[in-house]
Amino acid sequence: MEDLAIRRIVVVGGGTAGWMAAAALSRVLGRAVEIELIESEAIGTVGVGEATIPHLQYFNRLLGIDEDDFVRRTAATFKLGIEFVDWGRIGDRYFHPFGTYGQEMEGLHFHHFWLRQAQLGGALELDRFSIGADAARAQRFQRPDHSRVGSPLGTISYAFQFDASLYARYLRERAEASGVRRTEGRIVDVALDSSNGHVQAVTLEDGSRVAGDLFIDCSGFRGLLISEALGAGFEDWSHWLPCDRAVARACRRTTDPLPFTRATAKAAGWQWRIPLQSRTGNGYVYCSDHLSDDAALAGLNAALDGDPMSEPNFIRFKAGVRKAWDRNVVALGLASGFLEPLESTSIHLIQSAIARLLTNFPDRRFNQHDIDYYNRRTRVEYEQVRDFIILHYATTTRDDSPLWRYCRSMALPTSLEERIAIFRENGRLYRHDNELFSETSWLAVMHGQGLVPRRYHPLADLLPENELDKRMAHIANAMRLAVDRMPSHQQFLNQIGRPAA
Repeated sequence: MEDLAIRRIVVVGGGTAGWMAAAALSRVLGRAVEIELIESEAIGTVGVGEATIPHLQYFNRLLGIDEDDFVRRTAATFKLGIEFVDWGRIGDRYFHPFGTYGQEMEGLHFHHFWLRQAQLGGALELDRFSIGADAARAQRFQRPDHSRVGSPLGTISYAFQFDASLYARYLRERAEASGVRRTEGRIVDVALDSSNGHVQAVTLEDGSRVAGDLFIDCSGFRGLLISEALGAGFEDWSHWLPCDRAVARACRRTTDPLPFTRATAKAAGWQWRIPLQSRTGNGYVYCSDHLSDDAALAGLNAALDGDPMSEPNFIRFKAGVRKAWDRNVVALGLASGFLEPLESTSIHLIQSAIARLLTNFPDRRFNQHDIDYYNRRTRVEYEQVRDFIILHYATTTRDDSPLWRYCRSMALPTSLEERIAIFRENGRLYRHDNELFSETSWLAVMHGQGLVPRRYHPLADLLPENELDKRMAHIANAMRLAVDRMPSHQQFLNQIGRPAA
């Protein structure tokens, strides 16, 4: 019987995407498959300070990574959510927490009872019912204590903020220890099989030729294999997400690192602040139609809360998506598409694509049905994340600049338009197809942006008003007591130990 198994995988490009792929594939496939990663020190990576979402914990566990070691090796801090400043209107501030609000009652989502109490005029702020939001504001953190059944301390959900270059280096060590071979060099030619159009091999500047059965394109925005060699098109989404530039710069820490990322809206875009143990990552995402590179850098420099530690790194991009799997090439990371980092989804999209590839791992027949399924699921995920990011722009009431006036009046994807209309009418939220962002996330942003439902679920009225008040007070008090028991974020980091030099 003919051996059709994949025997050689070539990963084109390093950085976070390349080394995540190499580390995961080598961990799962073992040494039965040769894995070679090609990268060039002469080609820079986009990676700056990275903020993530909680799903990264699953990826690290897959690789057998000890979390404390990971935190030390990547200068990481913990992240309980994202604070948004000036998004709905100038002066607004709200928090998108991980985890949940309150607890379900009578089979309904908590927020319907909160909406009922708010309409009656007696509700506390929504954040009082989120341990993530409460702890973040108090600058406290601990991992969940699952022994405390029924306590909010058992439901803490968290992610990380870390140095992306250190993470790539960390994964490289693990991948190479698992047998991955790294080759230094710049690719100058891609050879295609004339019979089926598959990539046969790539040629490096020094003339060496690297052949493979399966190629993973982690070459960044360029899409060296998926786009330049195979001609996979790019669907432009910049009419919904018009920001197309970013400038990033690190600065020195001036205070203990906060356990959350901050996104502050500006006239022509928004600024991120990602606190690490070693420094603070900063960046300005902006629309070049409304702001020059020089003006963006000046605005970023003016907002730094410490002395600069790096030269500015300018990045050009376009929001959109490609066909992620074509023939024997699978694109990961920026090669497969780009959505701005507003909700810290870039690493998750790499991670989920790797998991999807392993689920649909091919042999050398490359079954088209598997490829089509992979591409459909990838596109759905990108569309769902896209809609969530657009939500922040489209629901603003700001009219102080051309960018915000455009965003508040632009036509929306039908899928997002429907979600907003349903929430405005009756406060209902749905999680479609096990999508990335939960009802908690949609509620946090919709409420934070100022969307107020006309009604709540009618079944919430079945709970007597005095019982409603009693339960809500009990939940808020449990949250407060739980946060009071937590150490400060810095104290928790001190327990883990200082970052590796």
